[in-house]
Amino acid sequence: MPVIIFFIAIWYLSLFSQTFFHHRYASHGAFKMSKGWERFFFVFTYITQGSHYMSPRAYAIMHRLHHAHTDTEDDPHSPNFSSNIFSMMLRTRRIYTDIFKNRIPVDEKYTKNLPEWQSFDRWGNSTLSRGIWLAAYILFFAFYATSPWQYLLLPIIAAMGAFHGAIINWFAHKFGYKNFILKNTSENLFSVDILMLGESYHNNHHKRPSAINFGVRWHELDPVYPVILLLDKLHVIQIQKVATVPLPE
Repeated sequence: MPVIIFFIAIWYLSLFSQTFFHHRYASHGAFKMSKGWERFFFVFTYITQGSHYMSPRAYAIMHRLHHAHTDTEDDPHSPNFSSNIFSMMLRTRRIYTDIFKNRIPVDEKYTKNLPEWQSFDRWGNSTLSRGIWLAAYILFFAFYATSPWQYLLLPIIAAMGAFHGAIINWFAHKFGYKNFILKNTSENLFSVDILMLGESYHNNHHKRPSAINFGVRWHELDPVYPVILLLDKLHVIQIQKVATVPLPE
């Protein structure tokens, strides 16, 4: 039971960091925060993502490229140019690493208003950091796993961010339903999205990327939206303008 609880906690905490900090804040600037709070969420993200920590800066650049080139050969993670989900994950990882290490040129329009903490990002992406986290996970399993099958969860925990990304970037461009007819294959994967904290409303998101609420219809619950409103009321973040997705006709 402790392993299952640990897995669920890592799933949702790391996913919250990804959708709140990497996606809505770093990539789309859906809200602002002070430099102090930005550093806080750098650390919070590192703790919750652990061995699969991603640089918010590199992630944001890659995600902006996805929106600019959706479903084309220049899309960092399009199912249209990968034979299977695993090859797409490897391609995405390679592009992320190239962006992080400045090995590919990136137009400056994709690098504006990004969260920067280079020394922290270098540590979080280092082999040593990832190795320490992985050793900690293995030690936890050694103490608390009650069945051999539970060890099957270990590689998912170690690469949780890649699994989260694959679910949306592969399946939400192949399956689901559309609220909006767009010039891309994005779909809403789940009609009620608790599993992915609103990230699966991908068609809605491509309609209005900077919206703080990814849901549109009454049943499309975005669990992160009320958290954003609460943090705004607590003056942790500042919502500049509430961008909403219009209801489809």
